[in-house]
Amino acid sequence: MEQSLARYIWMHTKKQQLWIVVVVILSMVPYFMSFDLPKLIVNGPIQGQGFENPGATQSFMAFSPNLPFIGEVNLFSGFQLTREGMLVALSLVFLLLVIVNGLFKFYINTYKGRLGERMLRRVRFELVDRVLRFPPQYFKRVKSAEVASLVKDEVEPLGGFIGDAFVQPVLLGGQALTAMLFIMVQNFWLGIVATVIVGIQIILIPKMRQRLLRLGRERQITARALSGRVGEIVDGIGAVHVHDTSNYERADIASRLGRIFKIRYDLYQWKFLVKFFNNLLAQVTPFLFYLIGGYLVLQDRLDVGQLVAVITAYKDLPGPMKELIDWDQSRQDVQVKYAQVVEQFSAENLVAPEIQAIRPESVGALSDPLAAVNLSLADDGGATLAERISFQINPGETVAIVGTTAGGAEAVAEAIARLNRPESGKVTVGGADLLEIPEAVTGRRMSYASSDVFLFQGSLRDNLLYGLKHAPLIPANYEGAEADQRLWNIEEARKAGNPDFDLGSDWIDYEAAGVTGPQDLFAATRNVLDAVILSQDILDLGLRSPVDPARHKKLIGRILELRSALRARLKEEGLSELVVPFEPGTYNKEATVGENLLFGVAVGPALADKALAANPYFLSVLKQAGLDRKLYEMGLDIAEQAVELFADLPPGHPFFQQLAFMTPEEIPVYETLLQKLKNRPYEAVSEADRAMIVALSFAYIEPQHRFGLLSEELMKRIVDARNRFYEGLPADLDGQVERYDPMTYITAASVMDNVLFGRIGHKHPDGPERIRSIVNEILEALGLDADILDVGLDFNVGAGGKRLTGGQRQKIDVARALLKRADFIVFNRPLAALDQRAQGQILRNVLEEARRDGRSPAIIWVLANPAMAAMFDRVIVFNAGRLVEDGTHETLLARNGTFKELLS
Repeated sequence: MEQSLARYIWMHTKKQQLWIVVVVILSMVPYFMSFDLPKLIVNGPIQGQGFENPGATQSFMAFSPNLPFIGEVNLFSGFQLTREGMLVALSLVFLLLVIVNGLFKFYINTYKGRLGERMLRRVRFELVDRVLRFPPQYFKRVKSAEVASLVKDEVEPLGGFIGDAFVQPVLLGGQALTAMLFIMVQNFWLGIVATVIVGIQIILIPKMRQRLLRLGRERQITARALSGRVGEIVDGIGAVHVHDTSNYERADIASRLGRIFKIRYDLYQWKFLVKFFNNLLAQVTPFLFYLIGGYLVLQDRLDVGQLVAVITAYKDLPGPMKELIDWDQSRQDVQVKYAQVVEQFSAENLVAPEIQAIRPESVGALSDPLAAVNLSLADDGGATLAERISFQINPGETVAIVGTTAGGAEAVAEAIARLNRPESGKVTVGGADLLEIPEAVTGRRMSYASSDVFLFQGSLRDNLLYGLKHAPLIPANYEGAEADQRLWNIEEARKAGNPDFDLGSDWIDYEAAGVTGPQDLFAATRNVLDAVILSQDILDLGLRSPVDPARHKKLIGRILELRSALRARLKEEGLSELVVPFEPGTYNKEATVGENLLFGVAVGPALADKALAANPYFLSVLKQAGLDRKLYEMGLDIAEQAVELFADLPPGHPFFQQLAFMTPEEIPVYETLLQKLKNRPYEAVSEADRAMIVALSFAYIEPQHRFGLLSEELMKRIVDARNRFYEGLPADLDGQVERYDPMTYITAASVMDNVLFGRIGHKHPDGPERIRSIVNEILEALGLDADILDVGLDFNVGAGGKRLTGGQRQKIDVARALLKRADFIVFNRPLAALDQRAQGQILRNVLEEARRDGRSPAIIWVLANPAMAAMFDRVIVFNAGRLVEDGTHETLLARNGTFKELLS
């Protein structure tokens, strides 16, 4: 990266900088005229200079230039105006100059802002571009939060400075010089006074600000370290809880915040000291002007108009001077920031840009052998992982790699995947160094999966198809305003040095997945999901997820059919009591009190969860139905019994799984609240406390909790309150709830809730499992399992895929590698989170799926269990970083070598 910020800015924006400098120079003309005009107004029409005689007039806008060799040429004699007319005319000119100067400022500032933001976009893109080109080992030394902080926050000031880099000194310097020149023209001695004071400011203030720069750098470094530390805590929150180190982390954060506070406090002290001296010097000059200028007026060596003009000109001088000093400080500050960014983003062995060049056209298959040639690998600390390894793997060959702990097998697999740069030697394909082959080839014709899986936040589908998104293959069609917006996006991207790739295009390489288009992709996806035994998991996710009505109209249309089929199946098997359906006008004993009151699904936050107990309209309905006091008393009973039963249990006790009213952490809160409300009448209880108690009653289910708090009469009143609620529902709550209706689909509820349209009875402990099994069978019988699987693929996996189990994440990674149909597929102990039986089953499925449709990719699998090597054509054995055995399973088994020891 360019080391000098000024050169970097000039290199990319010289044409724009020159243009805006020209505009700035032109703006100095009306700026100077605005200084001279007050003198003309005061001396002329106000004091009457030139209007001594009654009815006297003066020329306005006369234009008679004095040309060399020609003399004075009268081009326009102007308008003859009286004293009053001249006052109006000059005042209007003054207003015009104000507008013109304002328009110049508006144009210059807007142009600078756009230029700065465009360059900030360029800088950020270049930084992320370099991140994408960093060697993988680099990321073992840096924290992701620090890199993100650099890209997001620490280059932010560059955007504000870039537009000012060359324009601001010209603009502010020009304004200051114009004001100084005007003062000097009016009176030499006043000009000298202004020059001396300005000189002191220019010399003294920047020197005082040197300490500000040093403190600013310290603040930046400590803040970045804090960001990285917080990121570490978030990533390692599990270890924090497991080892009870939360207070150690608090101490560390408090210490870091203390250092930042000291730096920032020193910064504020010094900043305001500098500001004090700057303001003092700025106010000394007007004092001298009044003193010296007033004396000169009294001596008739300066007229009042000139003094007023000088003071007006100087009034505009401190602003540009202060901003010019600020600009110089900002220049030094951003240069330091830029230097730190350059240092942080400078790394050896960056991937060359041409290696990652986009390539929309398809690439040919890798039909040559893959080989390791005297390959030596080391970790980030320099310790040897593998030493002088040589082997060759032919296309279509299946190879198992086994080894002892730290034997080097995993490091070699990473080297094949270009995730570990060799210390010496190389990995080749057809004799070409793998590191010199474009990623457009290796990324499409080679695939890799390991146990260290990272999933991007988004849907399961996005993560499964991630390995197929190499280039925008099918352009999106835009019309009207969207087309204009797209053209604008392209133009701005090019001006900022960004690629103009359209994210809205279809990036999926269907040919690589062995299909012709989107309509066939789902079948290919399902095959690999079946191979890694993940289809049932995703089907369950689909059943627990709501459906997008726009994408799954067919499924929504058949939900009622599913519902009827489930009822019929339960009746056929004598399990009708397993699900208690929601019926208008009836209380569902297996549902909560809150569900029976609302009799629907909350869409927005106004009626969701505990907000329902505090909603004014809902509370008014309860009061009308005579349930407000009754539910409060029920909540008190629940709180008392829950506290009595669970207060003495440790937080991790399994009994807490039965506690649906409150969390273990809330028990002390309710215990205190009960003491507060003891013997207090209902009317004296605050609304907030009342809502907390009533909310407990909303979670009550009589067959589950068995506190004996629900009578037939109370259930009838709850149904009555439900009807009142919907009869008078106000307009602002009309769209906040979807009411249960046996003949409609509830979009806010999950697929399973829509199919059940009721609640599973608590008399059947295995009810949920039996229902799930029956629903799966019905889905398959009706041909809707694929639709539910499609819904499950829309499940958001969360940050880093943490909403999935470790085993599910690893299965997705294997499926993603398999879906790409590569020529060489590397599996680096990819299923470590699963038991040996599951690993063996998936391995067999993967080997079979990889050969679907007559394909024969080379498969390289680093095995956690050497016994599985029997399924491969060849076995390579590593020990202590060296390749010690290479042959078929049978030949190695016949020897008394490392492989046989590993098996035993």
